[in-house]
Amino acid sequence: MMPTEVVLPRLGLTQDEGTVVKWLKREGSRVAKGEPLFEVMTDKATLEIEAPASGVLLKILVAEGGTVAVATPIALIGEPGEAIAAAAGTSDGEAAVSGRTVPLQPAAIGDPSGRVKISPRARALAESHGINVRGVVGTGPGGRIIERDVQTAVASRTGGPPAAAPFAAPPQSFQPVPDRPEESPAAARMRTIIARRMMESLHTTAQLTLTTEVDMQESVRLHAEVGPELERREGVRVTYTDLIVRAAAVALREHPKINARWEGEAVRRLSEIHIGVAVALDDGLVVPVVRRADRATLGQISAAIRDLSDRARTNRLRPEEMQGSTFTVTNLGMYDVDGFTPVLNSPDAAILGVGRLHRRPAAIGDRIEIRSMMVLSLTFDHRVVDGAPAAQFLQRVKDVLEHPYLLLLP
Repeated sequence: MMPTEVVLPRLGLTQDEGTVVKWLKREGSRVAKGEPLFEVMTDKATLEIEAPASGVLLKILVAEGGTVAVATPIALIGEPGEAIAAAAGTSDGEAAVSGRTVPLQPAAIGDPSGRVKISPRARALAESHGINVRGVVGTGPGGRIIERDVQTAVASRTGGPPAAAPFAAPPQSFQPVPDRPEESPAAARMRTIIARRMMESLHTTAQLTLTTEVDMQESVRLHAEVGPELERREGVRVTYTDLIVRAAAVALREHPKINARWEGEAVRRLSEIHIGVAVALDDGLVVPVVRRADRATLGQISAAIRDLSDRARTNRLRPEEMQGSTFTVTNLGMYDVDGFTPVLNSPDAAILGVGRLHRRPAAIGDRIEIRSMMVLSLTFDHRVVDGAPAAQFLQRVKDVLEHPYLLLLP
């Protein structure tokens, strides 16, 4: 029998490649099907991948830190004595790249129509450097040209290091700071991915930000009075982020123009409300998604956010749990930030930034009182929605938080 190949899985529609961050088993170790085998970094997060078969980890083909195309064999699982030389060797149709073996197929083969198969990021990079893609060898699935292939072509032409992708952070941003440890390859890759996604968001959308200040006095009271009861009944400890996500869900249901995205040359209204909640990690940021948030109770939203956040910090999120958001909430209030301008989490049409909750003097009628106040910032895509509807949505979020018992209604 031949050993089972472990291949790099496709974990997202736009994923062309991934980086092996950590092997959770050593060569020669016995593994069970479904047991966590390695960690991989994609363009969204670092995830644990399960073993596809039971047996012994005979050979690791891609070391930690290696970046390979989707569907590339990265390890072999079998039984002691099974032949691994043929599976692990390099044949005439393969080439070793960055410490791993990947299929080597001429990109010009393309499809029967003569078109070259190339990813959008690779095409943008090639155009920015004047590279003829028909002369580039594709190492992606089926000979598809991916970003790394163009970087290699640019480097071979100039004799310098591989070219950076369009909108990527400048190389000097990843140079080690004196007297501090150098970034790991995985951390540097995540920063590159975040830089590229943020710059793509800024360059491909028409972003505008509105701000408002919310009197959170009644929300503080609800949190103090209802929070302990929810914890007793449902075992969840409600946070202010939970209240804001629930308020956003209520407002999105009433203002469907915000729950939309720009597709092609038109606006697409979305029938379901899925709210992404930004979670900060040591080396970056992920955005797990609360599904059908408008149909969930406050307790259910709180439980979902807690579960997703905990698993995000331990690399246990599933790929589908980070996809499909229709709106995003990002909270920096715990860092004493008053207000900020969040960047859209494309393809969402809007993102709500949450500032700190703090007590300050406020005019209440003809009186000055010390109140609990908070700044909310709504960044939206002006292609999808105009300023007035966006302002009405933000006004409704403010109204719900200032009358928070609305959050308890179905």
